[in-house]
Amino acid sequence: MVKDYSEYSYRVEHSPIYAALTVDLEMGQSLLVESSAMAGMDSSIKMKSSMRSGIGKSIGRLVSGESLFVSKFTASKDAGSLYLAPATSGDIVHYYLDGKTGLIVQSSGFLACSPNVETETRFEGWRGFFSGESLFLIRAVGEGDFWFSSYGAIIEVPVTGEYIVDTGYIVAFEDSLDYNVELIGGLSFKNLKTGIFGGEGLVCRFQGEGRVWIQSRKLSQLINFLNPFRAVKSNNNDNGDD
Repeated sequence: MVKDYSEYSYRVEHSPIYAALTVDLEMGQSLLVESSAMAGMDSSIKMKSSMRSGIGKSIGRLVSGESLFVSKFTASKDAGSLYLAPATSGDIVHYYLDGKTGLIVQSSGFLACSPNVETETRFEGWRGFFSGESLFLIRAVGEGDFWFSSYGAIIEVPVTGEYIVDTGYIVAFEDSLDYNVELIGGLSFKNLKTGIFGGEGLVCRFQGEGRVWIQSRKLSQLINFLNPFRAVKSNNNDNGDD
């Protein structure tokens, strides 16, 4: 597969189940990484953690479920490699921002980006009610590299005209697309309760021209599957007496 243009030399390995990202930094080159995503690095690379874009936007990241801090890795003395691993098993996708089209990503999807890429956390209200995610989305603009991740494999869908996606499967989309969140099958009290609290029945209708990335699995479904097998503490006071 031919990679998109990138300012970095990088490799996505073990995709799509346990994808990990290796970025080769030249001397003096830096990369911003989601807090705690660094799994390993060469000793020539130095790390510095800080609240990005000021305390106001950093608190917005925290409210959205993201980490308050972003780590900056710099190859200060010599070139070196940086090994990154997302929090959940799944896929990693690279996207190059050309300064014209922005990228909208689910709040938990950010993995790494160039220092010159600007990210902001946006409260989207009902439009941002992506099932299993949150009311917040990340918007990335500027020019540079951006990597995002998700549970399950990530599939790119080119959109020309109109396309509908279950909200729980949306990972990212280009801001050239307009979108609206709807209840599929008609609005009713039962559907409304299910859509908001159970995550079923909500779809996103994209319109325009651009790309959408969807995930092949939904984390909430895995949680629901595992829930019956979880250990439950017994309420019986068994002292071992007959």
